[in-house]
Amino acid sequence: MYDPSMRVLTVLELLQAHEEVSGAELARRLEVSARTVQRYVARLQDLGIPVEGRRGVGGAYRLKPGFRLPPLMFTPEEALAAALGLRTLRHLGLHALAPAAGAAAAKLTRTLPAALRADVQALEDGVQMETSPWVVSTDAHLLAALLRAVRDGRRVAFTYAAPDVPPTPRQADVYRVVHLDGRWYAAAHCHLRGALRSFRLDRMSDLTVCPQSFTPPTDFDAAAFLRAARQAPAAFDVSVWLDCPPGDLRGRVSVWGAELRAEGRGTRLTTRRDSLGSFAAFLLGLDCPFRVDSPPQLHAEFRRLAQRCEAQLAYTGA
Repeated sequence: MYDPSMRVLTVLELLQAHEEVSGAELARRLEVSARTVQRYVARLQDLGIPVEGRRGVGGAYRLKPGFRLPPLMFTPEEALAAALGLRTLRHLGLHALAPAAGAAAAKLTRTLPAALRADVQALEDGVQMETSPWVVSTDAHLLAALLRAVRDGRRVAFTYAAPDVPPTPRQADVYRVVHLDGRWYAAAHCHLRGALRSFRLDRMSDLTVCPQSFTPPTDFDAAAFLRAARQAPAAFDVSVWLDCPPGDLRGRVSVWGAELRAEGRGTRLTTRRDSLGSFAAFLLGLDCPFRVDSPPQLHAEFRRLAQRCEAQLAYTGA
């Protein structure tokens, strides 16, 4: 049996498929009374669908001549959200989907009424997006296959190439796929290690779906697992206050392995580092005042950088 909403949609489908449908035929198809059919028609009219009715014995309904319902109906906000979503695929590292995104955008535009089509065209003409240098390109086909394996609860086999390590065959039960700071990750139980691990999708290849199935843990927070895994032990805990609001640092400071939070009129940056020299140079490159609260060894790095600058000026004769 249909629920009431499905019956209303069925009325619309029948009216689109036939020039005219009698009330009796609609009642027979929907297994309802003629009075109920009238309520369904009234619901469609309330939604702005121009349904015309002929009263009396043999009464019938039809859509207003010339009316064509597009395959998709969007509110202005929904149309904008869909168009922006298609535009941002490159910013998720899925460059291979660009042709498909372009085709989908063209289909979307064709289904929209003139006013919404003009709004979407304004977005296309007026919005320019640049891909962040932190975004890593990812194989869209591998991602799609991996998502199907997650959906079906199936084990996957693949070759994994980590830095400075020979490629190794792996099998894993992938619980979730996460996009974090420009990279795609699989949070999974690795059968080689016998433990929970994360795998970067751009380092995976030759992926196949295995016949073995698994049941993922309930309430597994993959994003929290990845954040905790990034906080590897390091020699120095760094805490710096930047005299700059967080919004002004967007795109200038990677959140990979670091935390940014508003503090007063500025931003608190906390991270862990094994080497402080490059981090000291990075802070100077931000071109904003800052205060180092820890570690004290970072002050020594600034003194070393100052000495290098003086030596460079002397070398060039400035």
